[in-house]
Amino acid sequence: MNDLLLQLRDKGNTVLVVEHKPETIAIGDHVVDLGPGAGTGGGEVVYEGTVDGLRSSGTLTGRHLDHRVSLKPSVRTSSGALEVRGADTHNLRDVDVDIPLGLLVVLTGVAGSGKSSLIQGSVAKRDGVVVVDQGAIRGSRRSNPATYTGLLEPIRKAFAKANGVKPALFSSNSEGACPTCNGAGVIYTELGVMATVESPCEECEGKRFQASVLEYTLGGRNIAEVLAMPVDEAEAFFGDGDARTPAAHTILERLSDVGLGYLTLGQPLTTLSGGERQRLKLATQMADKGEVYVLDEPTTGLHLADIENLLGLLDRLVDRGRSVLVIEHHQAVMAHADWIIDLGPGAGHDGGRIVFEGTPADLVAARSTLTGEHLAAYVGA
Repeated sequence: MNDLLLQLRDKGNTVLVVEHKPETIAIGDHVVDLGPGAGTGGGEVVYEGTVDGLRSSGTLTGRHLDHRVSLKPSVRTSSGALEVRGADTHNLRDVDVDIPLGLLVVLTGVAGSGKSSLIQGSVAKRDGVVVVDQGAIRGSRRSNPATYTGLLEPIRKAFAKANGVKPALFSSNSEGACPTCNGAGVIYTELGVMATVESPCEECEGKRFQASVLEYTLGGRNIAEVLAMPVDEAEAFFGDGDARTPAAHTILERLSDVGLGYLTLGQPLTTLSGGERQRLKLATQMADKGEVYVLDEPTTGLHLADIENLLGLLDRLVDRGRSVLVIEHHQAVMAHADWIIDLGPGAGHDGGRIVFEGTPADLVAARSTLTGEHLAAYVGA
C-alpha cells in the first residue's frame, strides 16, 4: 500500500491520507496532526510539518509514533478448546483447528487468507459466541449512544424520581418531545429530486424537548444538557452527588472502557465511524452472557494512544472468565496475545490453510510465515 501511495505521488499527484498506522505516517512528506484530544477535546491543528518534527513535537501522536508493545513474558493457560473440523467455507481447505478457550487469541494472516470465512462459517453461530463486527447499527436517525445502550432508561427514571413526574417526559420520542420537530431537533425539508435539506428546529433550538420539560433538572442539569455531555463527563456526573445513578454509571463505565469517552450521549449513530460502531456494540454486549467474544479488527479507527486502552479492555474480558478471539492485523495486538492462529500462506486460492499455531514468542522465533517476519521486525527481535 505504501508503494502505491508513493507511486501516485511520484506521478505528480497530491495524495492526502487519513491514517493512524505509524508505517504510513512515516512515509509522509507533510503531516497534519489534529487534537489535542477527541470530540470536544479536539478540533485543533496541534502540529504541521515533517515526520521527524512530529516525533519531537510532544503531541499525543508524536509521543506514540515509535512506541512498540513488547512480547508477553508469560501467557495464560488454556481452559479448554473450541474445536473446528473440516472447515471449507469459501477458500478454506478442510481446516481443522482447536481454538483455545480462556485466552486472548488472535486470528491473523494476509487479507483474503480466510480469517472471516473461518469465523462466519465455523464459529459465529455456536452457543455462547458473541460476534462484534463493524456493520451498520440498526436504528433511525434519532438513535444515539444513550438509546442504543439502554442508558436513557435509567436516566429518564432518575429525572422522573427527582421531579415527581412521568419518565415519558424525558424521551424525545414520547410525551416530552418538541411538537414542531417531533423530537428530532431538526426540520427535514424534502426537495424532490434534490437532496433533503436539514435545518435546526427554531422552536426548541435543536434541544428536541418542550420548554416545560427543560425546567426539570437532575443535579442542576436538564435532560438536554445531560444528552449533550461527553461520556467521560457523564460518568462522573452519574457516579456521585445528587445525580448518582448506579445503573447509568455502569453503562457509562463500559463506554469509557472501550475508548468512547469523547462521544456525546445524544450524538446521532449515523455520525459514528465503523470502529466506533464496533466499540459501541462491544460496550453493549459486555453485559450479555456470552462466553466467547469475537472482535473483527477492533483497532480500526483507533489512534496509537488508544491501542493500550483496547489491550487493557481485552485483558479485563479474559480475566473475567471470557474467551476473546480477535481477527487482527495490528502487531501490537498480536504481541499481546496468549495464542496466535495464522492463516495463509497467501490470499484467495493461495490461502485457506493454518500456517502457524502457537504463542507470539514462538511465531517470532520461527519466522516461518509473513506474519512472523513482520511481528519480529515490529518487536525488534
